[in-house]
Amino acid sequence: MPSHSGLFSVIERAARKAAPRLRRDFNEVQQLQVSRKGPADFVSMADQRAEQTIYEDLSHARPDWGFLMEERGEIAGDPSKPRFIVDPLDGTSNFLHGIPHFAISIAVEEPMPNGKREITTGLIYQPLTDESFWAEKGRGAWVQSERLRVSARRELSESLIATGIPFMGHGDFAQWSRIFGAIAPQVAGIRRLGAASLDLAWLAAGRYDGFWESDLKPWDVAAGMLLIKEAGGFVTDFRGGDRAMERNEFLAANDALHSKLHKLVAGALR
Repeated sequence: MPSHSGLFSVIERAARKAAPRLRRDFNEVQQLQVSRKGPADFVSMADQRAEQTIYEDLSHARPDWGFLMEERGEIAGDPSKPRFIVDPLDGTSNFLHGIPHFAISIAVEEPMPNGKREITTGLIYQPLTDESFWAEKGRGAWVQSERLRVSARRELSESLIATGIPFMGHGDFAQWSRIFGAIAPQVAGIRRLGAASLDLAWLAAGRYDGFWESDLKPWDVAAGMLLIKEAGGFVTDFRGGDRAMERNEFLAANDALHSKLHKLVAGALR
């Protein structure tokens, strides 16, 4: 087993504590009539219950740390201490429709001496497959005890690219369409599976070769960005800079493919 910190053990324990209820709720939601009333409310409750479990466990272990959570928003802690960034159920629409592709994502963001903050620990846990994708800064990226490396593919024509498609009230469809039009003819395939955290984890694992998406929240991407970096990949904004979170633009791949994807994206956005 790779060595990991006591902090990672705290995070994984919290995720695994929330997972059984999510599995039970997922089995129940598949039996519900798909309508606006009922299933959506049920999924919202499943989301909130998972977040409550994670919050209680993490706040007990680190009582002076802050939180940034999908449901509760920001909860202030000691500003000199790290904070947890939590998505208790990424892939809510999949969950609602009985599609078995969703995850719990937890990251730790630490204050740096220069005043900035940096993600130093991340976990993406898939409750149905029991896959635990995790990374700690400087210690590599892993799924369970297996080391992760980004894909070694060098040619776009051999590459499988992940993305998220804008939908009602979310994202810039015109911009996405331009980028899609530039990338799609050059690659072996594009996938949209509906859980950004797992897209990033799978890229770190070499299952995908590249990824682009915008209009994501910190809890969607914080853990996954660290996974990709620790697996030898790159995550930038669409301009190729290091302001992905600030600009809310995410472009990820290995070194060779990232430069090629960046050229396509930059050309599409001119």
